[in-house]
Amino acid sequence: MTVTNERPVREREPQPDAYTAPGLTLPVAARIFVRTFSAWVLIPAVVISVALRLALGGWRWWDLGIAAIILGFQPFTEWLIHVFVLHFTPRRVAAVTIDPLGARRHRQHHADPKVLGLVLVPRQILLTSVVLEAPIMWAITPTWRLALSGMATAYSMFLAYEWIHFLIHSTYKPKRRYYTYVYRAHRLHHYRNEKYWFGVTVHLADHVLRTFPQKDEVPVSPTAFNLGVTEHGINEHRVGAAL
Repeated sequence: MTVTNERPVREREPQPDAYTAPGLTLPVAARIFVRTFSAWVLIPAVVISVALRLALGGWRWWDLGIAAIILGFQPFTEWLIHVFVLHFTPRRVAAVTIDPLGARRHRQHHADPKVLGLVLVPRQILLTSVVLEAPIMWAITPTWRLALSGMATAYSMFLAYEWIHFLIHSTYKPKRRYYTYVYRAHRLHHYRNEKYWFGVTVHLADHVLRTFPQKDEVPVSPTAFNLGVTEHGINEHRVGAAL
């Protein structure tokens, strides 16, 4: 794992012209999204987990409880992953440079935010997350009913995250108040200052942890497009443009 000579990870996601062409509509965006690997994995995961949970029946208040816990943690989960995993700075330990896939891919995403293959969660990470969800939920819940309720909620949130992130980086323009709010915040993160606005679907954690300033309260960051890391090393600058 090295910083130098970093090659872009161009996964086999198609890059339809419509994704970056002006005037993208929501139906066209949805048709593009359902052809992505993320949709192929997450939509069946949601459908199967929901169907199995409905088939088992035996509903309890704890089914709502486990869903509420997952949804309540979601803003902070997004914030923590974004700050400490995706924005992880490569570091050398002895002769080894520690630079995980998620962080490398995220730097490439910041460098080229409109590339669909870099917008979505890397396939290895996506598959690992989906597969591990079952044993994790089984380990922390007392029954398969509750485990499936947790899995259905977690997969649904994951799908929502991928869809919203996909949509923000397309040319689809906001038409609803909430989407305008998350759209603007995420684009400020990319084009204004990468040290703020870490949420994607929800910005509660940003507000609580004071990383949701007004646009003009923070300067344009010189490292918004490379997170301070280039092929020549760490902490080199590339000037980004303000919104």
